[in-house]
Amino acid sequence: MSQMELPQNNNERVIAKGKMIELVESTVISGGKEHTFERARRAPGVRLLIQTPDGGFLLNREKRHELGLQEDLRLPGGKVFDRFEDFKAFTATGGDMQSKAREAAINEAMQEVGIRPTEIEFVGISKNGATMEWDLYYFVVKKYDEVGMSLQDTEAAEIVGSTKVTREELAEKALSGAMSEDRSAAMILKYLHK
Repeated sequence: MSQMELPQNNNERVIAKGKMIELVESTVISGGKEHTFERARRAPGVRLLIQTPDGGFLLNREKRHELGLQEDLRLPGGKVFDRFEDFKAFTATGGDMQSKAREAAINEAMQEVGIRPTEIEFVGISKNGATMEWDLYYFVVKKYDEVGMSLQDTEAAEIVGSTKVTREELAEKALSGAMSEDRSAAMILKYLHK
């Protein structure tokens, strides 16, 4: 399935909402006992593996508030929707989430790295788990035009700049913990070793 579907559970109720996340609770009867489960949902995001013409890759160097403003290496990327309600409305239409994520990936490439992808391919989706539904859509950019940096709205992260690494250095960064987003590190390694 290429799209996260919001389950239609009759006994599910939203117990908290934020701009990007909702917390839901549901009750299940198992073995004659009633169990209450909580699950968080977040609107999906995108990440980009950007290949340079010489076979290297671009990473962002960011200072993130949630990491105490220490510098972090990250794949360029961001949100598919600015609000959870927009995501919920889009899923209700039955729209193609992968296509919507592709649009967001192209916008993020222009905003964060200053490139316009001319050849972009879907790599896969990282699922976050059963109790935190948050899909990340990964794309590889194989060719691009340079358009210049815009860095319009980086919200809670300050992008210090981009850095180019070789294929071997990218694998080493993914394995060493130099990248705090383990999901992206795992996707990088899958991509490099396929």
